[in-house]
Amino acid sequence: MRYGEVAHFSHPQHRLRLEHLDTPFRCDGCREVGIGARFRCAADDVDLHRQCALPLHPPPPPLRHPFYPRCAFHFMARAPGAPGSRYCNACGRDVAGFVYHCRDCGFDLHPCCATLPHVLDAGGGGVRLYLHPKAAAACHRCGQRGRSWTYRSGCRSYSLHVACVMDMLVESWGAVGRHKQHGGGGSSALYLYGVPPIRGAAKSSHAGGSPAPSSSSSSSSYWGMGRRKKKKGSKVKRCCEIAGFAAQVVISAVLGDPTALIAGVIGSLIAI
Repeated sequence: MRYGEVAHFSHPQHRLRLEHLDTPFRCDGCREVGIGARFRCAADDVDLHRQCALPLHPPPPPLRHPFYPRCAFHFMARAPGAPGSRYCNACGRDVAGFVYHCRDCGFDLHPCCATLPHVLDAGGGGVRLYLHPKAAAACHRCGQRGRSWTYRSGCRSYSLHVACVMDMLVESWGAVGRHKQHGGGGSSALYLYGVPPIRGAAKSSHAGGSPAPSSSSSSSSYWGMGRRKKKKGSKVKRCCEIAGFAAQVVISAVLGDPTALIAGVIGSLIAI
C-alpha cells in the first residue's frame, strides 16, 4: 500500500487517497462537513475526515479525553440505539455516523469533536484560544453561556461555542455533499460551482451586543476598527480585535483541518 493511502471498511471497492482540496465536503463516515485534507476516492466521490479513516479490525485503542477522565471512548461505525437518538456531547448535534462512544456512561463524540485542539493560536500577539467543557462567559455569537464546549481567549474577553460554529456551518453549507452519486463518479454541485460562504461568522453579541457592520464592510476591517483607537497594553481590546480571525481559527478546527486556515481558505469564505 502506498504512503497516503488507506483501505477502509466503509469503501472496500477502492483505496482512499489523502488529498488536500480547498473545497468543503460531507464526510461519508460521520456525515458532518469538513474542508481541506481528507481521504478520498475520486471514482466514487467518497470522502472521509482523517479523523474518521480508522479501522474497525483491529480496533484502535480507546480514546481518553481530559474532559471525561473516567471514560473510555471506542470508535464505532454507528452509535447504539435508534437513528436520531444520540447526540454529540461536544457540539450537541445528532450522531448520524462514525462516533466515539463510551459504553459505561453513554457519552458520544463526533470524531472531529473528539480530536479538537485544546489550544489554538488566534493570530499572533500572544493571544490563544483554549477549549473548555463549559462557557464561563457569554458566547461572542449567541450571547449565551452554557450550551456546548467553548473556545475562550486567555483574557476571557472572547468566547465561541462549538455548537454555534456548527450552526453557522449547517445554515451556510447544509446542502454540501447531500446529493453524491456513489458508484458513477458523479460530483456534487459543490465542486462545479464553487464554495458557499459561511454566513454569520462575524455576527457578534459580544461587548454589549454590538451590531454587525453592513455587507459593504469586510470582516477584517470590522474587527480591525478598534486597532486605531486601542490603548497600548490593553490585552482585552486586543482580544476583541482578533475576534474575526479567532472565529476563522475555530471554524477550521471544527471542520477537521486547522491547517486549512493557513491557505486562507476559511477567511475568504466568510460573509457578514
